[in-house]
Amino acid sequence: MIVLNDLVIPSTTASTAALELASAYQSPSLQSHSHRVFVWAAAYARDHGIAYDAELLFVAAMLHDIGLVPEFDNHTFSFEDAAGHIARVFATGAGWPPARRDRLAEVIVRHMWPEVDAAADPEGHLISRAAALDIAGRNTDDFTPAFRAEVLTRHPRLDLVEEFLTCFKSQATRKPTSTPARAINSNLHTRMTTNPLDTN
Repeated sequence: MIVLNDLVIPSTTASTAALELASAYQSPSLQSHSHRVFVWAAAYARDHGIAYDAELLFVAAMLHDIGLVPEFDNHTFSFEDAAGHIARVFATGAGWPPARRDRLAEVIVRHMWPEVDAAADPEGHLISRAAALDIAGRNTDDFTPAFRAEVLTRHPRLDLVEEFLTCFKSQATRKPTSTPARAINSNLHTRMTTNPLDTN
C-alpha cells in the first residue's frame, strides 16, 4: 500500500533549488498542484513497477507549469515550451550535463501530450498522466479514495480551477495555436469544474 510519507522530495541540491524557484514564482494553488503532480506520478510508478529518476521527476513536476506565471509567460511559445526552456536554463545552472538538461525539457514539454510511452520515457509518462489526473480528472481511480483524500489534505487544491482556467484562457486568446487554446476549445472548463478530486 502506498504511504504518502514514503514519497519524499529527493535529497539533492537541484531538487531543493527547483522547489525554491517554483515557490518564489508560483501561486500557492500552482505550487500545491506541482506537489500533487509529483506525488501522483511517484505513487503511480510505485504501484505499477515503473522505474524512474526521482530527481528528474521532482524537478519536472516543480517546473512543468512555470511558463504560466507572468514573469515567464512567453509572448509566442506555448507555456510548456516556455517552461522547457526555463527548465533547461535552471538545469544548466545546476550543473547538469547537456543530455540531462534536454531530458528535463523533454519531460516538461511532453506533459501536454495526450499519451507518452512509459517504456520510452518513464518520467514523461508519469508527469503527463499525473497532470491530466490533477487538472482534468483523468484516471482518478488509479488511487483509492483514502489515498486521494490524504494527498488533498496535505496539498489542497485551493483556487486551482479558477486560476488555471484564467491562465489557459489568456494563453488561448494570445496564442491561438497553443496547447491551451486546443484545451479550451475541447471543453477544458467542463473537465476541470467536474473533476472528481474536487468532490473527493
